[in-house]
Amino acid sequence: MQSMHIAVAGNIGSGKTTLTRLLAKHYKWKPHFEDADENPYLNDFYEDMQRWSFNLQVSFLHARLAQIQQIRKNNKTVIQDRTIYEDGYIFAPNLHSMGLMTTRDYENYLALFNVVLELVQPPDLLIYLRATVPALVNQIQKRGRPYEESIRLDYLKRLNERYEAWIDDFESQKKTKILVIDVDENNFSENADDLGKIINIIDRELFGGLF
Repeated sequence: MQSMHIAVAGNIGSGKTTLTRLLAKHYKWKPHFEDADENPYLNDFYEDMQRWSFNLQVSFLHARLAQIQQIRKNNKTVIQDRTIYEDGYIFAPNLHSMGLMTTRDYENYLALFNVVLELVQPPDLLIYLRATVPALVNQIQKRGRPYEESIRLDYLKRLNERYEAWIDDFESQKKTKILVIDVDENNFSENADDLGKIINIIDRELFGGLF
């Protein structure tokens, strides 16, 4: 069977890492996780977003490109926790619109991002986790990461709005198969039946229901 690139997208706290782990286990896919905790700018960013936003986004973009290059060289099917598109279409423009990234830095970042996009191919399947802000906050509180304690509700709300606009645009381009999962209605992390529903849809999308 030909190797594939599966990607999971969604806001902070939507369950990307959990779903990536569960699907990797079920299908015997190789997981690639975001490693956000390893970003050298993350703690500084949440303490002073305006000062460190550009540094953080460039660091994430570099890490994401390196990860995609590694995925495409692999002869195994890989499932990726977060996509490169979210960096340039959601997080960076959101920071700029909130006044947390200067126009000069944003334009510099966007120019770099557009060059990087020419080097990558879209995933074979994009799984988007849609979640309301209360659901996101609940998950963020559960995992208890110190640097996430200061995330503002308006920040999550703005990100959600950008996610919705991006996924609508991405769907209209018809570059890849897209599966949208409503996290508020599907508790895949704790309910095996809910996870099974997702697996059944993936089977149909990728294997025509015959896996």
